[in-house]
Amino acid sequence: MTPPERVTLAITGASGTIYAVTLLRELLRSGVAVALLISAAARVVFATEMGCELPQAPQAAKARLLELLKLADVQALLTLYAVDDWFSPVASGSNCAEVMVVCPCSMGTLAAIATGQSDHLIGRAADVTLKEGKRLIVVPRESPYSEIHLRNMLRLRQMGVTILPASPGFYHQPQSLDDLVNFVVARILDQLGVPQQLISRWGEA
Repeated sequence: MTPPERVTLAITGASGTIYAVTLLRELLRSGVAVALLISAAARVVFATEMGCELPQAPQAAKARLLELLKLADVQALLTLYAVDDWFSPVASGSNCAEVMVVCPCSMGTLAAIATGQSDHLIGRAADVTLKEGKRLIVVPRESPYSEIHLRNMLRLRQMGVTILPASPGFYHQPQSLDDLVNFVVARILDQLGVPQQLISRWGEA
């Protein structure tokens, strides 16, 4: 699988911001251009889980993220759009990325995507991704799942969406929190066709 040149990454209000931050870091390190969308709820979770707040202004938030990731040299690859920026490329099928990842994906966002709601840019970008026949990967992080959650996931899967729950494995004998996070992010990168060295594959030393 050829790695995509561009990826739309949406961070929503589910727990698991560390998955998104690690994924963003690996994509940028791999030279993949990222259009980043962050919901209002995700900003609250980000501050709670990462211990720092993101500024509202997209450029200031981008600078804060690159500082956090220690990746100032790849700033040209990252563009952060406000969730009400309807003039952004991800809002139109004429200029959408090859693939979109929603990580982590809240159940509210999952429901919005499954029912075609486009009240904010994340829902619109997902709708565009589906209508243009592009790839969509959602990374739900919830427990337990209700029947509503499961039905929405089934509906999306029937549309061709990849459902990749944030469920780390343990056969690689994780020694740290990073090892558990890397397991999930590595699976996402595999789905994207982006080479990764975060974890060894099954059967490898």
